Amino acid sequence: MSGANPLRGEATLAIAGRDRVLRPSFTALVAAEEELGPLYALVDRAGAGTLRLAEVAALFWHCLPEREQLSRDEVGEAVIALGLARCAAPLRMLLGQILGGNA
Repeated sequence: MSGANPLRGEATLAIAGRDRVLRPSFTALVAAEEELGPLYALVDRAGAGTLRLAEVAALFWHCLPEREQLSRDEVGEAVIALGLARCAAPLRMLLGQILGGNA
């Protein structure tokens, strides 16, 4: 898999011993919104410091274009293993893409 393209709002996250690209495509964000509610509210919760661990893992899960060999629990375990501080950079990249688009 090629590396993340920050110009497209992509980020990288280590999951199951391998760096994985998180790609906030339209399809991925619609699926995340279906599960988590409006994306604007998700961004608001992140800004207020009230974003939940499950929401972070769910957003990451939906933004994984190559997840066939991964379970959702593995994504959650990766978030726990890395810690929220190290997950902040990919989360910030995805949220920035949600707000700013490809501008």
